[in-house]
Amino acid sequence: MQTPSSPLVLTFGIADPVGAIGIQADLAAFAAMGCHGVSVITALSIGDTTGTEDVQAVDPDWIADQARVLLEDMPVAAFKVGHLGSIEAISVIAEIVSDYPEIPLVLAPFSTSLPEQEIDEEVLLAMRELLVPQATLLQVSTDELARMAETWRDASDEAMLDLDAMQLIEFGCEFVFVTGTPGDAHDVTNVLYGSEGALRTDRWQRQAGPFIGAGNTLSATIAAMLANGLDLPEAVAEAEEFTNAALANAQRLGMGRLVPDRYFWARESDAAASDPAPE
Repeated sequence: MQTPSSPLVLTFGIADPVGAIGIQADLAAFAAMGCHGVSVITALSIGDTTGTEDVQAVDPDWIADQARVLLEDMPVAAFKVGHLGSIEAISVIAEIVSDYPEIPLVLAPFSTSLPEQEIDEEVLLAMRELLVPQATLLQVSTDELARMAETWRDASDEAMLDLDAMQLIEFGCEFVFVTGTPGDAHDVTNVLYGSEGALRTDRWQRQAGPFIGAGNTLSATIAAMLANGLDLPEAVAEAEEFTNAALANAQRLGMGRLVPDRYFWARESDAAASDPAPE
């Protein structure tokens, strides 16, 4: 008898040698949530825990071929789209996911872990016009929100958050999830927006870092929760709780930033199993 398969999540993103962000981080988060991850590499990177030194984009035809071959073979339950380096890559991915409108899509195209690059207005507009309307959820920081909603403005302030988020929803995105919104310096505050405005605001005690891969863990876990059949607000709540725990158990793998431990729960189980039974 064939064993039922785990939900499949297809991620588009950058290959990170450390495994803190991008494809490798996504696959770890998917596995932690009981999903099997399949991947399409959009770029290669050189870096370590102190940062990423360089990025090499993958040819858009290779992006398309990687995805098409997988999708013709496997029933995918959710998409996650991460690093996008060019208009051509955006166009290719947008065309692919448009063939599967019933599959939820988590769009998290920015990463503070990558080298500071000035994304030009044409790339931002391509994201807004081609991918944002297809996204079930767009995950952005407050700075990224402003860049996506109004490319000519500086970072959002508290008064503009609602306007920026609702503008992106008007572009066609079902939900906008804004991380690190203004608030108490000792807390991390995230806000989820839907068509009716702010749906939930979650505050977590800020943990000592610095970290690499926190946002990546959050977006990947949301995608996995959607693949498992959760409604989006519940998926966001579960992903926040998991990410917070992964950060609390973060590991210093090198000389740079701490990497979230997406398998902390497995180590806790092993430790409990090795403890002697009480007499």
